[in-house]
Amino acid sequence: MNRRQFVKLASTVTLAAPSRVFAKSKKASTPNIVLIFIDDMGWRDTTYNGSDLYETPNIDGLSKQGVVFSDAYACAGNCAPSRACLISGQYTPRHGIYAVYHTKRGPVNHMRVEPVPNTSDLAPANITIAEAMKSAGYATGMFGKWHLGKDDNVLPKAQGFDVDDNIDPPKTSTFKETDDPKWIYKITKGACDFMEDNKDKPFFCYVSHHATHMGIQAREEMYDRFGKKEEGDLHKNKKFAAMNAQMDDGVGMVLDKIKSLGIEDNTLVVFTSDNGGLPQSSQQPLRGFKGMYYEGGIRVPMIARWPGVIKPGTKCDTPVVNVDLYPTFLDVANGKAVKGKALDGRSLVRLFKGQKDPKDVPVFWHFPGYLDRPNPGSRDNTFRARPVTVVRKGDWKLHLFHEEWSLDGGKSKIDSNNCVELYNLAEDISEKKDLSLSNKGKRDELVAEVLAWIEKTGAKLASEANP
Repeated sequence: MNRRQFVKLASTVTLAAPSRVFAKSKKASTPNIVLIFIDDMGWRDTTYNGSDLYETPNIDGLSKQGVVFSDAYACAGNCAPSRACLISGQYTPRHGIYAVYHTKRGPVNHMRVEPVPNTSDLAPANITIAEAMKSAGYATGMFGKWHLGKDDNVLPKAQGFDVDDNIDPPKTSTFKETDDPKWIYKITKGACDFMEDNKDKPFFCYVSHHATHMGIQAREEMYDRFGKKEEGDLHKNKKFAAMNAQMDDGVGMVLDKIKSLGIEDNTLVVFTSDNGGLPQSSQQPLRGFKGMYYEGGIRVPMIARWPGVIKPGTKCDTPVVNVDLYPTFLDVANGKAVKGKALDGRSLVRLFKGQKDPKDVPVFWHFPGYLDRPNPGSRDNTFRARPVTVVRKGDWKLHLFHEEWSLDGGKSKIDSNNCVELYNLAEDISEKKDLSLSNKGKRDELVAEVLAWIEKTGAKLASEANP
């Protein structure tokens, strides 16, 4: 059986015991789904969430029309692994994409363990959300940043997207010629044309922006506008504010197109980001930035709007993560996942409907490598991130660091080897007060959760001493 036949078969089989099972949606008509995925947009990078310099009126308006997830997360601290988790519905150990390019970034002589090797391609055998949506009868389109491989067999069209407008970021010279920062308007136009072409049938539209990744690009009139504003106490970078506002303009165009096509009432819109914010944009009170596994590197904005299902102007503080979107979209589409494929998320439809769902379902992160360029909030002054596995369960978050765990006695020396950090996010969102010695019961409980998850997923620890 070839891969295409296998994907076709997926429409006739039922979900086979994923790690977190989803329920069927009861909505009679099949809604369209639009996912707006921003690059490097931090949790604090919107007006609705407290920025005192940025202007994001379209995103703010969306937040009033739907539900805001205050405790939403990306599955990784940087772009490629987060996108792989989103598209595959799986945590990093299952697809092997842990970082951009490789996991050995930084001064090798300071690496105590040998990192787990990285792959840059999402394997063709991994059935994507686009393939699952096609099996559910959806037209599928992808516009913007892919970042999951460059060979023909791993590009969007080979991974389930009918329309593939995979666009590399414009160089400075290209931007000057086109006046289109980060291809915001080219990406947006492609998405709008796709929605118009498919307005009479259900569609899944993945709008994946390069903004607000560095370097900064914005039109001159936007620079001028923010140049006249006062700096904020939180945010001070006016050029970054201009790029952020330009991105918001693109979001507004997508929302306007949905409205003009008369499909607003039957379209689920999800807005989120691929990882935490940049050092150019403060995420206080969160600790850290992109690339780290403290809150500033993984907590992201997330909004969902679905008229008639989601009550406007609501807020949800249940922790959610972007692997939840694969089963959510299948649930919304009344689709079925491939038999035997593990999905690590759960459907958010119950939360969309305002129903109660367990708040203590654990969320995991696994990064068995090193990232260079330490920033404020890093654990040390050498690396932005060291090999670590992290769990959040309820209000509690534990970091298990592979170097000390593997080389310094592990659990038997846990009271002295600095292999874990434990935080209560309800009381300490800034992750400043390590409670691993003062609350050993919770520490040991979460260490056991991490070890069980590692065994379940086949996750590899960076455990071999660096030669």
